[in-house]
Amino acid sequence: MNTFLKVLLYVLVAVIAIKLLPFFLVPVMIVGVGLLLIAGLAFGGVAAVAGLGVAGLVGLLALLVVLLAVLSPIWIPVLAIVGLIALIRRSTRTAA
Repeated sequence: MNTFLKVLLYVLVAVIAIKLLPFFLVPVMIVGVGLLLIAGLAFGGVAAVAGLGVAGLVGLLALLVVLLAVLSPIWIPVLAIVGLIALIRRSTRTAA
């Protein structure tokens, strides 16, 4: 087959493809919209689960902060006494 017939065949195939494009484009667009809808729902679900997990962690952190605030009359003086003892023990050691 010579070059002229190949070029003519390619042009004929291109013309047929352009003529049939609307018939193939509509189903492809419908399937594409459906896939976008499914992907949006899936990623929306993932975002909702991730948001729920982050909200749970923030709730636990808030509970920990409240617990530390409630127990601060106990642990702050204990921490001060431990720091004072450590300071006294360090200063009484003699250099060898």
